[in-house]
Amino acid sequence: MDRSRNFQRRNPSSSSSNSSRFTASKSSNLVPSTPKSGPNTHDNTRHGRSRPRYSAPQGPHNPNDLSDLPTIVGTCPFMCPEGERTQRERLRDLAVFERLNGNPALSSPSLAVKKFCRTITTKEMHKSDVRPLPVLVETLNYLLKLLNSTERSFEVIHDFVFDRTRSIRQDLSMQNIVNGEVINMYQEMVKFHVISHYKLRSCSNSQDASSLHYLNMEQLTKTLTSLLDLYEANRSSSSACGNEAEFHSFYVLLHLGSKSQPMGESLSL
Repeated sequence: MDRSRNFQRRNPSSSSSNSSRFTASKSSNLVPSTPKSGPNTHDNTRHGRSRPRYSAPQGPHNPNDLSDLPTIVGTCPFMCPEGERTQRERLRDLAVFERLNGNPALSSPSLAVKKFCRTITTKEMHKSDVRPLPVLVETLNYLLKLLNSTERSFEVIHDFVFDRTRSIRQDLSMQNIVNGEVINMYQEMVKFHVISHYKLRSCSNSQDASSLHYLNMEQLTKTLTSLLDLYEANRSSSSACGNEAEFHSFYVLLHLGSKSQPMGESLSL
């Protein structure tokens, strides 16, 4: 199978460090793991900085563990599955950007965007609830255009785009798609978090600004880590990422002074 079209997960017991890093980064709940010391320890260093390794918590009690789910190909033609949209209309659980004519109980396929879901089980997995790559590309483009809106405060825009881009990454993870188009999507999502880092700093008077700032940095780290792993997974394909060095630089800048500075202050461009 062509790895540039569909990346299959490797056996988690494999000794390949690239494989283990990629599988871990695709999980939505990552925790640092302590590398074993010894003469055969793999030196995972980029630009003179040791890159932290991550491992996903395993087991049936972890709702974010997708490793036991079969690879599927989504068939949902909309930005939000119809069932979810109908349910959220009934519960009046629509973001301001999803409301048709401002009605909190009415949306449309052109406005509703699938929310991030923390709890995913095999029984809940349906192809009709997962968006294929072309729909995910369209959804991301729609979300990024909202960043230029002046009708709402940036905190409101960020909160919506923040959640919906996590949902995009979740759908990509469930389908194990790795190609140049997915890499471009991750690059755009990294840029969103970098821009948000600075714009949220100007919202210091907001009561929730500190929390938003921290959560944004957390997702920036996870998204960037996944992007670097995607570069490695796509290395053998004929396509090349011309601006890969730019995002490696982001990673280095993100961790400058990380031992002595708070997480929210570690990125200095």
